[in-house]
Amino acid sequence: MDVDAFVQAHRPTWARLEQLVKRRRKLTGAEVDELVDLYQRVSTHLSMVRTASNDAVLIGRLSSLVARARSVVTGAHAPLWREFARFWTVSFPVVAYRSWRWWLATAVTFFIVAAVIAVWVAGSPEVRATIGTPSEIEQLVNNDFAAYYSENPAGSFALQVWVNNAWIAVQCIAFAILLGIPIPYILFQNAANLGMAAGMMFGAGKGDIFLGLITPHGLIELTAVFLAGAVGMRLGWSVVAPGNRPRSQVLAEQGRAVGAAAVGLVAVLLVAGLVEAVVTPSPLPTFARVGIGIAVEVAFLAYIVHFGRKAARAGETGDLEDAPDVVPIR
Repeated sequence: MDVDAFVQAHRPTWARLEQLVKRRRKLTGAEVDELVDLYQRVSTHLSMVRTASNDAVLIGRLSSLVARARSVVTGAHAPLWREFARFWTVSFPVVAYRSWRWWLATAVTFFIVAAVIAVWVAGSPEVRATIGTPSEIEQLVNNDFAAYYSENPAGSFALQVWVNNAWIAVQCIAFAILLGIPIPYILFQNAANLGMAAGMMFGAGKGDIFLGLITPHGLIELTAVFLAGAVGMRLGWSVVAPGNRPRSQVLAEQGRAVGAAAVGLVAVLLVAGLVEAVVTPSPLPTFARVGIGIAVEVAFLAYIVHFGRKAARAGETGDLEDAPDVVPIR
């Protein structure tokens, strides 16, 4: 973004907001509406400038203007439902959308590792022998793997799955404070476990059962885990390479955005847990169960792309501090 051109284009808007703030005690109803509208627009301008420039003077000026405008309209706080809607249509999807390169790289690397291990295990009786005895592997592939999804009531199983997956996601995000260094190891462990299970099932000729049971919930579940790992590593990388902005500013913004992702992932993993508890062990044909899993995955990705791209084009970053706290007065 050409910062000079941006300033030139929006200077009249900032000047008008400044004028309305100074006349705050003498505003007409129409001017109050205009002030609220300009406040929201300039808040977006501030987010865009923070992203594209390290001009401390400009950022300070806009921050001061936005803060003073906010104080004028504090009587028009957005209702809780509007803040809730904003979170799901702006804050969470834009964080996921802006992290798509990290997200995709995490997914590709994970599946490559899992596939390599699966092929290794499936094609080597010696490797399988180090994992367990022939009777243990036979019990796993013929009984335990399928029984795992139906041996507990759906409600308690969904809770168990949600807690386990949420814990993995929490670790990925929490380790961002260590520059994300432990996150690849956590993801590698999960890729190795998936690869070993796939290798033993395919090696025993049970690959169709494996895919039929793991796909319905695994798509959305792993997508959420990949996103958690991506935003965690991206935050860590922001410390290493903050670009042309102060490291502390980038870290604070990314940290608040990661907070938004963490809250959103709680709900996504709950959906994954419900699919795993209800759809995976259901008596539905395999194609129907897999179809449901694919539909859930496609719906989630479409949601992220639609709302995330729209918010990104508007200059949103997912930084919760930049969320407007007012609505127009009518």
